[in-house]
Amino acid sequence: MSLALKEYIIAYDISNEKRLARVARYLTKESMRIQYSIFYLPSVTKERLQRVAEELSELINKEEDDLRIYTIKTKGYRAGIAVDLAHPFIIT
Repeated sequence: MSLALKEYIIAYDISNEKRLARVARYLTKESMRIQYSIFYLPSVTKERLQRVAEELSELINKEEDDLRIYTIKTKGYRAGIAVDLAHPFIIT
């Protein structure tokens, strides 16, 4: 049985420095940083994504912080269609 692996972009805006540091430290272990508050999560299963989302949910203040997980629809460079910004996975 083949597992469906997908790629994701995680972006955040954390209002508290301590929470920001915890989120950044966690994401640095789980993914690759591509900009200050943007991380790339390559080739993961739905189960791993769920675990990452649950861990991040515990690290943020859902009323003050904004954390979004975007699915990358296709691999490679495709300006304008690589990320579906209309349907992000938002932790609320």
